[in-house]
This record gives sequence, structure tokens and C-alpha cells, in this order.
Amino acid sequence: MSLLERLNSDMKQAMKNKEKDKLTVIRMIKASLQNEAIKLGHDLTEDDELTVLSREVKQRKDSLHEFDKAGREDLVEKLRTELLYVEEYMPKQLTEEELTKIVKEAISETGASSKAEMGKVMSVLMPKVKGKADGSLVNKLVQQHLS
Repeated sequence: MSLLERLNSDMKQAMKNKEKDKLTVIRMIKASLQNEAIKLGHDLTEDDELTVLSREVKQRKDSLHEFDKAGREDLVEKLRTELLYVEEYMPKQLTEEELTKIVKEAISETGASSKAEMGKVMSVLMPKVKGKADGSLVNKLVQQHLS
């Protein structure tokens, strides 16, 4: 089942169950996917869909952090709920141990030995973990292993 089919199915179910919050999030995801398809001028590939979903997760996490700092608990709770709904459509996330293993492989593959070569490692690493790991965590692990 493609992502769009899954979203449509879940949207119908959310309407039947009167889950207003979930319905809103699904509609936002669908709108983002459609906007991306229009922008690219073709149907989205799985990779494109993953990029859009990752962007949606990142936006919500950034907003969550800002609202939390501002003490806006009402918005924090709403965003946490939205984040849970968006993450349902993301691939299974890698554990830190799995990610560390992939980081070490990428470092040995590129032959990097200092933080100055971090860009080389990240360019090899990010396509492997796209959508499966948070970019800031990947960045932190690469820095730890290159120091």
C-alpha cells in the first residue's frame, strides 16, 4: 500500500471515529505531499515522500522545542500529539547502537580521521539513514567518533 493510499484510508477511518486531531494532521501531510509533487512536477517517489515526512517531523520537533522554552504547555501537548501521528507514517527508527555501527562503517569507508572531514562522512552516511534517524543525532555520533 502506497503512502497516499494509507493516508486516504486512515483519513476515512479518522472521519468515522471523529478523531479531529488525527484528521487534521493527515490532511496536513497530504497537502505537503501534494505541494511537493507540484513543485517537482512529477509523482513522488518513496524517497521524495520520506523527505516530506522527515520535514514534517523536523518542523514539529523544532516548534515543540520553541513552545516548550516559551512555557506554552497547551501548544506543547498539541504538537506532541501531532508528532505521534506523523511518526506513524515514518519508517522504523534506528536504535543508537545500530546507528553507531553505520557511522563507524561510513567513517572507515571514507577514511576520515578528523572533524575537518565530517562532510565526507555525512554525505556517505545520510542517504543510508534518511528518514530512519534524526539528523542531529547522526551529527553528534559522527563528531564523537571523529574526535
